[in-house]
Amino acid sequence: MTTTTAPFALARYRDGDAARLGLVAGDRIRPLDDEDLGAAGLNAFLAAPDWDRLGALAKSTDGSWRPLDEVVLTAPVEPRQVLQTGANYRQHVIELVAAGVSKNSDRTIEEAREFAAKLMDDRAVNGEPYFFIGLPACVVGDDVPLVLPSYSEVHDWELELAVVIGREAFRVTREDALDHVAGYTIVNDVTTRDLVFREDMKDIGTDWYRGKNAPGFLPTGPFLVPAEFVDAGNAAVRLELNGEVMQDASTTDLLFDIPALISAASQNMPLLPGDLLLTGSPAGNGQHWKRFLRDGDVMTGTIGNLGTQVIRCVAEDAS
Repeated sequence: MTTTTAPFALARYRDGDAARLGLVAGDRIRPLDDEDLGAAGLNAFLAAPDWDRLGALAKSTDGSWRPLDEVVLTAPVEPRQVLQTGANYRQHVIELVAAGVSKNSDRTIEEAREFAAKLMDDRAVNGEPYFFIGLPACVVGDDVPLVLPSYSEVHDWELELAVVIGREAFRVTREDALDHVAGYTIVNDVTTRDLVFREDMKDIGTDWYRGKNAPGFLPTGPFLVPAEFVDAGNAAVRLELNGEVMQDASTTDLLFDIPALISAASQNMPLLPGDLLLTGSPAGNGQHWKRFLRDGDVMTGTIGNLGTQVIRCVAEDAS
């Protein structure tokens, strides 16, 4: 059973063919209706979240509670927009840049890393975050197996801390950005590597639509934890593949921190309550290990106190 050390969190769980919103406290869960929320649904609540209201409910002892391990959790959010951040872990980018530089220069590996580190430090001061958009339809819970499309054999993992937007954010400053965060969750930003770069249109560059937007390619959850309970600037990010550690980092290595990301992303389009803003993934994906996802693989992801996400992979033909 997965849980969180936060005093309480939000989750959505299967109720027949539908998903129902629930309040999680320790190893128990209870349904939440609009009267409990004081709002018409999850996103309306997140627009002006009254966490004290839910905190009081989390301490109740009425008969609405049931054991958490008796329900099947699904994605805890219903975003209208999903924004993804590229190349945002400093050490990850340094290793990638160094590998490329070292093959095409007389620098040693350490000299190449030093060169790359200077590039990243300059980018942090003078550059801007790099965003692309994902399809909300790809957001699923880890209750859904990850079907690996048969058109490729290089499907990859990218464990990421995801910001859940609260109050609408449009052209906000870095200083005000965190006022627009309702909470955080876990997302695995699955990527088909050989579709990212178009061989027939090299001058145009990356094709994030084809590379990242297959059904179920944004496994999300299990919990939405209120921002006040999450140390998002210093959260451990760890992914295991079949029990072997592949990614093991900290959000302290983010090139652009969460306030910078929210501010930059909000300059073009309003970020709406319930939207997801993914913050990037650290070193250790399949491209690094030269090992990609296969039928039967199990990915276990943890970030800070956001719970544990367990994703089971199945080949498209097998599914």
